[in-house]
Amino acid sequence: MIVGVPKEIKTHEYRVAVTPVGVDELVRRGHRVLVEHDAGIGSGITDDEYRAVGATIVQTPAEVFAEANMIVKVKEPLAGEWPMMRQGQVMFTYFHFAADRELTEGVLSTGSIAIAYETITDRNGRLPLLTPMSEVAGKMSIQEGAKYLERPMMGRGILLGGVPGVRPAEVLIIGGGVVGTNAAKVAAGLGANVTIMDVNLDRLRYLDDVMPANVHTAYSDRLTLLRLIETADLVIGAVLIPGARCPILIPREVLGRMQNGAVIVDVGVDQGGCCETIKPTTHENPTYIVDNVVHYGVANMPGAVGRTSTFALTHATLPYALRLADLGWEKACRADRGLAAGVNMERGRLTNGAVAEAFGMKWAPSSVAG
Repeated sequence: MIVGVPKEIKTHEYRVAVTPVGVDELVRRGHRVLVEHDAGIGSGITDDEYRAVGATIVQTPAEVFAEANMIVKVKEPLAGEWPMMRQGQVMFTYFHFAADRELTEGVLSTGSIAIAYETITDRNGRLPLLTPMSEVAGKMSIQEGAKYLERPMMGRGILLGGVPGVRPAEVLIIGGGVVGTNAAKVAAGLGANVTIMDVNLDRLRYLDDVMPANVHTAYSDRLTLLRLIETADLVIGAVLIPGARCPILIPREVLGRMQNGAVIVDVGVDQGGCCETIKPTTHENPTYIVDNVVHYGVANMPGAVGRTSTFALTHATLPYALRLADLGWEKACRADRGLAAGVNMERGRLTNGAVAEAFGMKWAPSSVAG
C-alpha cells in the first residue's frame, strides 16, 4: 500500500501523523510511505530523519494525495484539501464531524473512506486514539486557564494556587473522564481548590479515592452546576459523548451568574462544546469575551505542544495504521469491531448515526459493521 503523510495546515498545528518509527515499521512491511516536505518540522522531525528510514519526500500535498491509497493525518481535512481527496481513498485522522456540517458534507462529497480516530473503540469500549490527546488537552486546559486568569489577559487577576493568607482559585471541572481527570491533577498540583462534576457515581467514587484533598467531587445536576459556577474562577468543559455533539450544560443566561473576568476553557469545542457561547478559536487568537467572561475555544490545543503530542498520538495510532495498510481497510475492520466503529463515511454514504442525528441526515451502517 502507498501511505501518505501530508503536512498539517490548520492554524498553528505542529503535529505530524507518523513519526520515523512509524515509517520504518510500514516500510519494513513492504509499504511505500510518502511524506510531504517539512511535514514533521513542527514536531522537531526533519526530512532527513524520514529519508533515513525509507520515506519518499515529496514537495506538495497534491503529490501525497494523488498517489496514496491511505492518507494518515492528525486534524480533519480542511476545505482546500477536499478537492485532492478521491473516491475510495482511506482518510485516517480526527474528524469530529458532529460539530461541523460543512466538513461533513464536504468529505461526503469526495467519496473517501473516513475512519475517525475519535470513534475507534477497544475491547473495553474505551477510546484509545482519543485518550492521549485528551490527556494533553486536560493538562493544557489548566495551563491556559491559569494564564488567562491574569489581568492583562482580561481575567480576574487570580493566581491559581493563591499565596499564604490569600485563598486559591476555585476551579470547576465539568466531566470526570480523561480530560477532567488530567485537568484536576494539574490544578490540584498548583494548589487550586478543585471541584470535578460527573453523572457517573462510580467514576466520582473512584476520583474521590485517588485525588488529593483539595479535589472535591459533585454529582452533575443543573442546580448544583448553577450554584458552583457562581463562585468559579476557572471552568473547564470536559464533556464528551463519543462521535456526537456535546450537550449544552452552560446556556447563555448562566454567564450572568459568573464573576467578571472568570475564564471558561471548553476542551470539547471541536465537538460543539458544553458552553452555548463557545466557538472554535485558534492559538493565534485564542480568546474572546461574552458577558465579561473570558472564553477560550482553541480547537487543536495539543497542537501547541507538537512534539509531545505527536509522539503521544502516534504511539496509539500506529498499530491501527499498520493493520489498515497490511490488510486493507475492509479486511482490517471486519477483523476488529472496534476499528470498524471508526468508519464514519464510506464512498459518499454516512455511516455514523450520531453524526446523522446532529444534522438530520440519512445514514446506514457501514458494510464492515459486525
